[in-house]
Amino acid sequence: MHRLKKIALIVFTGAALMVSCKKDNKNTDIKPREISFKKEGELKLFKADGTLIKQLDIEIADNDYETETGLMHRTSMPDNQGMLFIFKDEQPRFFYMKNTVLPLDIIYINSANKVVSFIENAEPFNEDSLPSNEPAQYVLEVNAGLIKKWNIQVGDSIEFTRS
Repeated sequence: MHRLKKIALIVFTGAALMVSCKKDNKNTDIKPREISFKKEGELKLFKADGTLIKQLDIEIADNDYETETGLMHRTSMPDNQGMLFIFKDEQPRFFYMKNTVLPLDIIYINSANKVVSFIENAEPFNEDSLPSNEPAQYVLEVNAGLIKKWNIQVGDSIEFTRS
């Protein structure tokens, strides 16, 4: 009986290996699930003189997983949406576009809610470091071209609320 169990185990293991190693697996057509926007707050952008530039719905990234993944794997985002990264402290920040399909504008914001620098038209999938040039506590990512369209400048500011 013991020998029969061994043989059955060997046959089962071999069959499992053959199935798992099969190259023409029919699951190759599985597509990744689209990540949908999750409104977690609202953000207003202001010119240095206090004039409202734009109001956005925002998704908030404020933990390790969310800040590491950001907008990776997203295929679209309306111009009235963005992602706000919230960090516990103000320091030089470095972002990159690994696994990011969308071209983005990246806006670095200090602890006083003032824009300190930005990167326009960050190239999708580019893993080069995109530094803040000044210490930042917040980072806002929006679709590429919106910094120019909205005429965002260093010294402009934000105000945001969580939902």
